[in-house]
Amino acid sequence: MESKHDDKETNVITSTQAPQYNLDPEKQSSRVGSIQEGDDRQPRTWRQQLRGLTFGNVWRKIRVFRYIFLWLLFTTWLIYGIVYHRDDYGWLVPTLFYIGLCMRLFFNWVPSRLAMIPIRWVWQHTAFKVYEAIPSKLHQPLAALVTLAVFLIGSFVPEETGDNTRAKRAVSIFGLLVMILLLAVTSRDFKRIPWHTVIGGMLTQYIIAVFVLRTQAGYDIFSFISGLARTLLGFATDGLVFLTTEEVRNIHWFLVSVVPAIIFFIALVQLLYHIGLLQWTIVKFATFFFWTLRVSGAEAVVAAATPFIGQGESAMLIRPFISRLTLAELHQIMTCGFATIAGSVLVAYIGLGLNPQALVSSCIMSIPASLAVSKLRYPETEETMTSGKVEIPEDEDEGRTVNALHAFSNGAWLGIKIGATIIASLLCVIALVALVDGFLGWWGKYYDVPQLSLTYLLGYILWVPSWLLGVSDRDVHNVARLIGMKIIANEYVAFNSLKTMEPYISMTPRSQLIATYACCGFGNVSSLGIQIGILSQLAPKRAGDVVKVAVSALFSGVLATLTSASVAGMLFVHAS
Repeated sequence: MESKHDDKETNVITSTQAPQYNLDPEKQSSRVGSIQEGDDRQPRTWRQQLRGLTFGNVWRKIRVFRYIFLWLLFTTWLIYGIVYHRDDYGWLVPTLFYIGLCMRLFFNWVPSRLAMIPIRWVWQHTAFKVYEAIPSKLHQPLAALVTLAVFLIGSFVPEETGDNTRAKRAVSIFGLLVMILLLAVTSRDFKRIPWHTVIGGMLTQYIIAVFVLRTQAGYDIFSFISGLARTLLGFATDGLVFLTTEEVRNIHWFLVSVVPAIIFFIALVQLLYHIGLLQWTIVKFATFFFWTLRVSGAEAVVAAATPFIGQGESAMLIRPFISRLTLAELHQIMTCGFATIAGSVLVAYIGLGLNPQALVSSCIMSIPASLAVSKLRYPETEETMTSGKVEIPEDEDEGRTVNALHAFSNGAWLGIKIGATIIASLLCVIALVALVDGFLGWWGKYYDVPQLSLTYLLGYILWVPSWLLGVSDRDVHNVARLIGMKIIANEYVAFNSLKTMEPYISMTPRSQLIATYACCGFGNVSSLGIQIGILSQLAPKRAGDVVKVAVSALFSGVLATLTSASVAGMLFVHAS
C-alpha cells in the first residue's frame, strides 16, 4: 500500500527544454539563468545520478513491480488455501480478502469513477426509472412503509425459539418507533428533519444486523474480524509480558488488560494513517454514507472513522474544518462518538469474553444509527462547508511525520497520553459515583432502603426503556441497571458486571445479547468531559458551541446505541 507521500512523486513538466531530472523551483530558475549567461555545463553523468538515488526514490520507481509481486503472491496463497485448506479454514474470508486486495491494487491505476460508470448506467435504467415514475410527494412515505415492511418481515418470519417469541420481537419494533417519536418530538426544528437520512440510516442499520445475525457469511466475516481483534490484544499482552512477567497474562485488571491494548492500537493507527491505508478505508466508508444518507463530507468522514480510531482521534481527521462546522455538524460529531466504542477498546472488551460478533457489528451499525438519530434531534439549518465532497484534509501544522517509524513512535506517545486520560477520567468518575452512592446509602438507611444508589435508581428509571428493547420479563430490571451503570460510570463497568456478577451472568441469552448492544457505546458522563475537552482544544473559539450541544449529543448517542439493541432484539434467533 502506498504512502501518503506517493502522490507527490509524479511531476508534470510542460516545457520541452526542462531537464529530465527534478529540481527545486529556486534551483531550477537559477540554473536557467546560468544557462542564459553562457553556462555550458553538461547534464549529470550516470555516476552523479547514481549518487543522487535514495531508497525512497528507488522504492517508488519500482512500484509497478511491487504490485505485480504482491498480486502473484496472494493469488498463489488463495489457490493453495482453497485447494488444501477449504474444509478446515474455509474459503469465504480469504476470497473476500483477496478481492479487496485486488481492488485496492487496481484502483491505484484506474480512477474509481471509471468503474462506477457501468454501475451508474444500470442504476439509471432500472431502479431510478421506477423512482422517477413515483410522484415526489410519495417518495418519503413509501420509503418509510418499505422500511417498516422490511422490519416486520425480517422479525416475524423466523420461528420462535425459547424466550425469543414474536411478541418480544414486536416489542423491540415498538420500542424503536417510540425512540424515533421521542427524538422527533424533542427535535430542534421538526420541519427541517431530513427524513431521507433518518429512513436510510435505520434501514442500513437493520441490513447490517441481518447480515451479521441471520446469515452464515455475515457471521463468518465478523467472526474473522473479531478474531483479528483478539489477536491484536495478544500482541499487546506480549509487550506487557516483556516489561513485567509472564504471570501478567492471567491478571484481568483494567490497567494491564485494557490500557496496553489501547496504547498499541493507537500506535498502529498512526502507522496506518502515515502509509495512507487508513485514509483510503475511511474515505470509502464515508463516500458510501455521504451519497446514501446525504450528510456533509465532514460528518461522513468522522462517522466512518469513529469505530476505527475513537471519538477524539476521528475529529482530528477534519481538524482544519472544525472551527467552521455548523452546530448540527458539531452535534453529529459528538453523537457518533457517544454512540459507539473505538477499536482500541473493542479488542479489550472481546478479551472479557463478550460476544465478539455483537461488539463488532454494533460498531458498524452505529455509523448509520448515529447519523439518523442526530439528524432527528438536531437537523441542519445552516449551509455546510463540506456539502458535496468527502475528503480528509492535510493539516500542515500538526501530525506531520517523516517516516513510518516516526509515525509509530508518535502514536505510542499519543497512546500513553490518551491511556492516562482514560485512567484519570475513570478513577475520578468512579470515585465520584461512589461518593454519591455513599451519601444515598447513608440517606436511604433512614427510610429502610440501605441499597439506595444511582444504579439502583436508574434501574427503575430505565425500566421502561429496557422493556421497550424486548428484554425477557425477568431480566428487564437487570438490563436497566446495566444501562444505568454504563451511563453513570462507563461501558467497561457494565460489561465487566455482565460477565462476572450475579444476577447478570444468569440472564437469558437474548437478554445478554440485547444488553451487550445497549452498553456498546461511549455514552457516559466521563466521555462527555473527554469530548468537550478534545474539541475545545482543537477549536478553542468554538468551545462555547461545543458545550451548547454536548448534553443533547450525549442523549442522542445513548439513544443511537439503544436503537442497535432494539434491532438486535428483532433479529435474535439463538445464542451465538
